Amino acid sequence: MTDTTQYHQDEVNSWLNRMSEDLQAMLKSTNKEPKMLGIKTGGVLVAKQLHQLLGLSDPAGELNISFYRDDFSRIGLHPQVGASDIPFSVDDEVIILVDDVLYSGRTIRAAMNEIFDFGRPERIILVTLIERSDGRELPICADIIGKTLALTDLENIKLQDDLSLAVEARQ
Repeated sequence: MTDTTQYHQDEVNSWLNRMSEDLQAMLKSTNKEPKMLGIKTGGVLVAKQLHQLLGLSDPAGELNISFYRDDFSRIGLHPQVGASDIPFSVDDEVIILVDDVLYSGRTIRAAMNEIFDFGRPERIILVTLIERSDGRELPICADIIGKTLALTDLENIKLQDDLSLAVEARQ
């Protein structure tokens, strides 16, 4: 693929609205308000939107999984290693874990490792804006998905700050 495929903000917002409705339906069976964690960086953008749509009272947290990655030998250590910001206890809580793209499953595995370093949640609900239908390396699947895309190994997804989305050829 040499061209860029664009998904505009309006289209992404419609996915987010449906995702929030699906989450509300899923959460009807719980008697406690969930806590939300976004995985830096794209997951934080998605989490902020879902947090607002759900009207959650506790602030959303941010997970920085840099220390939990298992691919340093392939990608090198990122200089932006930083701390996570989890403004609540995760013990016995329903946690909504949000990422922008579910691809190999390794990012989610790293995020769950980080969460369990902070405590033991009652339940983790995985929400992802985009699920790639290819490349899964670990048996991880999302509970709520905005859109499933079939891409080649030569394509990459980039979520922009304005919540538009681009599928581009890798360089």
